[in-house]
Amino acid sequence: MIDMSTRHILLGLLAAGPSHGYDLKRRHDERFPQARPLAYGQVYTTLQRLVRDGLAEVDGTDADGGPERTLYRSTEEGAGELARWAGEVTPPAPFVANEIFAKVVVAILADGDPERYLRDQRAAHMARMRELTAVKTAPGADLSTVLSADYALTHLDADLRWMTTTAARLTTLTAEVDPT
Repeated sequence: MIDMSTRHILLGLLAAGPSHGYDLKRRHDERFPQARPLAYGQVYTTLQRLVRDGLAEVDGTDADGGPERTLYRSTEEGAGELARWAGEVTPPAPFVANEIFAKVVVAILADGDPERYLRDQRAAHMARMRELTAVKTAPGADLSTVLSADYALTHLDADLRWMTTTAARLTTLTAEVDPT
């Protein structure tokens, strides 16, 4: 299994044609509006690795009235790698690392207040859901933004349902985790 990576995303953006690193960063941030914005250093380091690995190549440079900029393009090998990655089914994770669950268990073990923690976490999730709903319903929101927000909202909703179930089972969980 190969995780989604900056490498593959940049190859995907290069599939549209040669680009400068600056343009790739800008297009990434536009196409994946709810993702963490790429740092310029990450873009250029990844491009250097793509070139090193034969998946991209330098297609020239231009100054266009400013500093010299390198133009990159995908190679045949890069197109093949992108097609392989894009066609690979992403298997569901066999284990889910859940920081919220870990904090509930730690709260029980450390004589904290897991019920308060779940209530506070729920409030934080609800606030984020309101933000995402505003983003996706904003005038002029493009489909990428709407779909990205919908994805995040679905996951936040699943977390909320889990928190409700866990809060209802706290007595039993406490007895299992800390039987003293």
